[in-house]
Amino acid sequence: MIDKIAWIHLDEGKILSTRSRGKDVYYIPGGKREPGETDLDTLTREIAEELAIMILPATATHLGAFHAQAHGHADGVTVRMTCYTAEHHGTPTAASEIEEVTWLTYADRHRVSPVDQIIFDHLHETGQLH
Repeated sequence: MIDKIAWIHLDEGKILSTRSRGKDVYYIPGGKREPGETDLDTLTREIAEELAIMILPATATHLGAFHAQAHGHADGVTVRMTCYTAEHHGTPTAASEIEEVTWLTYADRHRVSPVDQIIFDHLHETGQLH
């Protein structure tokens, strides 16, 4: 299982999403935990690397953990995406391997990875993603 941490950033019914260089699918920003890291360590490091902003760890709220087939991996390889909301300082900007930062709606569900589709469904069902 691939262990990932993700930042859920919603604004006016849209979710912030990213696309890495050479990829055709969008992903909720975040990434894999490194040895010894807590969820918040991973969240702050990955978001700083990918979006050049600072997450405020004291404001982080656990949203849930979601499981699915890992996109681009062999059948049976799964991903667990542990999601947090949090306030931040700065304007999200594509950095590191990120080529594009965009706002998506539920209508864009088909453009994201399988685990993100499950997260989109959850956010839509709870009225947070339009």
